[in-house]
Amino acid sequence: MGEMIRIPVGLIGFGSASRVFHAPVISATQGLELAAVVERHGDTASRLYPAVRVFRDAASLFDSGAVRLVVVATPNATHFDLARQALLTGHDVVVDKPFTSSYEEGRELSRLASSLARLLSVFQNRRWDGDFLTVRRLIESGILGRVTLFESRFDRYRPARRTSSWRETEGPGAGLLFDLGPHLIDQALVLFGLPEAVTADVRTERDDAVVDDAFDVVLHYPGIRAILRAGMLACDPAPRFRVQGTQGSYTKHGLDPQENALKAGGVPGSPGWGEEDESLWGTLATASAGGLIQKRTVRTEPGNYLRYYANVRDAIVGAAPLEVGPHDGCRVIRILELARESSRLRRTLEVKDEPSHG
Repeated sequence: MGEMIRIPVGLIGFGSASRVFHAPVISATQGLELAAVVERHGDTASRLYPAVRVFRDAASLFDSGAVRLVVVATPNATHFDLARQALLTGHDVVVDKPFTSSYEEGRELSRLASSLARLLSVFQNRRWDGDFLTVRRLIESGILGRVTLFESRFDRYRPARRTSSWRETEGPGAGLLFDLGPHLIDQALVLFGLPEAVTADVRTERDDAVVDDAFDVVLHYPGIRAILRAGMLACDPAPRFRVQGTQGSYTKHGLDPQENALKAGGVPGSPGWGEEDESLWGTLATASAGGLIQKRTVRTEPGNYLRYYANVRDAIVGAAPLEVGPHDGCRVIRILELARESSRLRRTLEVKDEPSHG
């Protein structure tokens, strides 16, 4: 189907997120054409993609009529204004995570997109990490029994902050909670839905940190705790996933290989794409009727970020429902805000019924 469609895409911003994740995946998705890039300074986009039109500001892109789908991959504090302008000028829109800097901004964008009948999605590519696909399959298969504990984390070792990075500089939407938290929270919400309560500790650990660079977030569900963690001082990373249930456990180390492959110039969808080395496959432990514990490695599902943009393409032409909509983005922001408030107050906060998005 993708071969019969041509949807021109304009990418706003050409920092690391665009160069590593968006541009290569868009270019490799049948039916999508990377037609334009907004790069305020420099010529990186034109060197990497010579056929692409380069604009120096977003307004020129919006007025050009050159694209149908706009992808906002700029610093978090700019997401709301740029996505709003894109919607108002008649474009479908993808916004990089974490969607917006506040829940109210997310709700406003959601209402606007609905009133204009435009597609609005949040870039949650890590729903298509191979390790998460494997965890989801194991949980849904029932082999673990009733899940009681879900641990998910991103551990890094970066003892000095990057002073040139907006993510590590004071400002709206900065800090590790808003950088990696959206991935961890979105995955938990996909598996278990909205929690009953949130307990969080959001903090700085590095000597030169000026914004949060570590967090622990606990999502409370009936009979389940989902523990989400990230930090920058992990010389020896803990398991990426650990899931415990009444009939078994699954433990997985290592990170999905797609990010490193993209950084190395790999082409999404090429032979072997998203496949993980067998040495990194996770371990499944299950108990027999007699109480004997059996362990075996479980092949990690191949990851595939192409599936995100292929779904956006299909949703634009009405061939499939949108898998990651603005409601998903709003729920993540809501949990992020509760996590910050929980940490500030040092107490558990209830997650109240979701208000209508209008």
